[in-house]
Amino acid sequence: MLYFKTFDRGPDLDWVVFVHGAGGSSRVWFKQILEFQRHFNLLLIDLRGHGRSPYDEGAPAPYTIEALSRDILEVMDHLEIRQAHFVGVSMGCTFIRTLAEIDAGRVRTMVFAGAITHLDASTRFWVVLGNTFKHLLPYLWIYRFFVWIIMPGRWHREARQLFVGEASKGNQRDFKRWFTLTWRVHRLLRYYAEHEIPTPTLYLMGRRDYLFLPSARALAEKHAASVLEVIEGAGHVCNVEQDEHFNERAIAFIKAHSASY
Repeated sequence: MLYFKTFDRGPDLDWVVFVHGAGGSSRVWFKQILEFQRHFNLLLIDLRGHGRSPYDEGAPAPYTIEALSRDILEVMDHLEIRQAHFVGVSMGCTFIRTLAEIDAGRVRTMVFAGAITHLDASTRFWVVLGNTFKHLLPYLWIYRFFVWIIMPGRWHREARQLFVGEASKGNQRDFKRWFTLTWRVHRLLRYYAEHEIPTPTLYLMGRRDYLFLPSARALAEKHAASVLEVIEGAGHVCNVEQDEHFNERAIAFIKAHSASY
């Protein structure tokens, strides 16, 4: 089972599950814990091959987006959490959306920070290039390169350092497994863009998230259950770069759809 940590304030409060992105860990939510636990019970998870959840060579589940999403459900079942609100960042949003596809009844709301909803032609080119060299180059070289593409500005420095720092705790084997998922994610994102689900969804995107803001805006305009809020002065990892604005907007959205308020 995945490594997890809970902040449980009692049965009268809703649960919020936090899902980090590729190369990160539950540590990327360190600026959310204090404020969110004032209002909700919290579940923080390290995805397979990240943080304190090393890949289990004997695990029967394949290394797919669906399998990784079911890992989260396994933790929820273990803790007897029937339904929760979900907060994801970057590729973590894709796992949450997949989880909702598997069992929509488990997902009360979705809050997506820096959501990856579409890969344009240039991004797909870099993905192909990365997959070509993933067996030849040290994984941190490739990871640093992609982090720089996604978060190039000086305002991204803290988020870059955080993600690279967490990724450096991994290994070449797990990185190659994760990077292989990028072959499949483009087709999956296209399917999710074309098939809306009624789960209330908030896209919180940084104004400086030049790579993914346009597609998130288009998706929010297309899907009736989705809304977009843009956070000024933030880039891709807006929960770190502008945490106060992120926390305020995310908590307000969850409260509006919460059984506890």
